[in-house]
Amino acid sequence: MTLSNHSASTTTLDRFLSQPETKPASEYINGSIYQKPRQQGQHSRLQLKFCNTVNAVTEDKQIALALPELRCTFGNRSIVLDVAVFRWERLPINAEGEIENVFSMYPDWVIEILSPEQAPMRVISNILHCLKHGTEMGWLLFPKERSLLIFQRDRQPIEINSEINVAQKLLVPNFLETELNLTVDQVFGWLKVRK
Repeated sequence: MTLSNHSASTTTLDRFLSQPETKPASEYINGSIYQKPRQQGQHSRLQLKFCNTVNAVTEDKQIALALPELRCTFGNRSIVLDVAVFRWERLPINAEGEIENVFSMYPDWVIEILSPEQAPMRVISNILHCLKHGTEMGWLLFPKERSLLIFQRDRQPIEINSEINVAQKLLVPNFLETELNLTVDQVFGWLKVRK
């Protein structure tokens, strides 16, 4: 199955899940299939740093686990999230104590990073879908503008701009408030590889 980021094909969720995985990954949204854009440097860098930063303060304490490019299937959608963070007690574990391959559940925190050719409304729709089904918080990063939107259930989104809110501590989910301190300057500072 080969689809561009802008075209869609219709099918059922079961039929979609029975097909081989595509590269880049495809998502099932409202009966249609959309292929995600190929990752680029800034996207990959932010995704890596988010996972490493969250896991550095949560994994050993068994508070949460951040996973990159994870397919989550729930609420009649199957989406591939840039970073999906799960509280430890919600991780699907098999009888051997290993993490499962299939995540038929919403994450507790979702972080999406907008790629240059990606449709913002589709990404926002996925974040809102997660919130509707139980996700505590969603972030949408705009690397080009050095800004982000923070989404919470039953609240207006919060816009954060790196030029205005440089040192502002960013809002994180309740289960990470005491563990994770991030500023907008720090997050977009991850894009620099030479100091």
